[in-house]
Amino acid sequence: MRVLLALCTLIFVISVAKASEPILPVVAPSVDEGQAALGKQLFHDPKLSSDGQISCASCHDLDAGGVDGLQFSVGVLGKEGVMNAPTVFNSALNFRQFWNGRANTLEEQVNGPLTNPVEMDNTWDAVLTYLRQDDDYNKTFSTLYDDGVTADNVRHSIAEFERSLTLTNARFDQYLQGISYAITDEEKHGYALFKSYGCVACHQGMAVGGNLFQEMGIFTENNVLLQEEHELGVFDRYAETNNPKDKHVFKVPSLRLVTLTAPYFHDGSAQTLFEAIQLMGEYQLGRVIPDADIHKIEAFLATLVGKPQGDSVE
Repeated sequence: MRVLLALCTLIFVISVAKASEPILPVVAPSVDEGQAALGKQLFHDPKLSSDGQISCASCHDLDAGGVDGLQFSVGVLGKEGVMNAPTVFNSALNFRQFWNGRANTLEEQVNGPLTNPVEMDNTWDAVLTYLRQDDDYNKTFSTLYDDGVTADNVRHSIAEFERSLTLTNARFDQYLQGISYAITDEEKHGYALFKSYGCVACHQGMAVGGNLFQEMGIFTENNVLLQEEHELGVFDRYAETNNPKDKHVFKVPSLRLVTLTAPYFHDGSAQTLFEAIQLMGEYQLGRVIPDADIHKIEAFLATLVGKPQGDSVE
């Protein structure tokens, strides 16, 4: 049944792709510059963590594709997490946040790392006490928000900064907008392969993913990534729904910055993009993709990287 559903989805998406492109140019959301600037300051402030050492930027380095390059991020007191940190860039394009989609909005997502005992291990009471005792923060919050320093305003300002991290005007976006020379012939061939193999069944839209859930390992029962008793299973979609059908189901990641964000998958088990494409062909599409085709798909994926909005990420 799973295979049948996957094939039906694939046929549907490819049929749509014949009439219009399955990938759309990125349109950045509007943001309040002042609130985003405050959110940027909070995003980089390690004092929001219980040990004063870990900031949001610790796991989401804006100079390194919005990730830390580790299989599992390191939080307070050197504690190691159990899920690979996704990029913060283009997170506003995701229909849910976290690998299992447990947060509906960027604001809601802020609660997760801030209070997680392995990540920032703090409480809202402690965070608000720190911010209210800081004259600069107090002044800025009072200027930007009628009610000053509140948990809602902290969440909103960080989320507003994250919305400013939406990258636009990628070479592929220019190509979609009619500039045929924006990408090379090899990259065009890679895009054709990306569609013909069926990658677009899960990776489409502005984010080239990030807009649906999918089971990891549709075409294999022996996927080493899907150990039934592995602790990572706690964080799949099943953890939210308690529906057995949601075991090993995760949010499909955006591929917009995939060339910059190794390692890959929810468990960081694929060290290279080549390996990730190879495994996705086998596990999700039931196909063995030749090496030459993988390299062309890699070339296409490199064209998806957009540019920052103004000075929002400097």
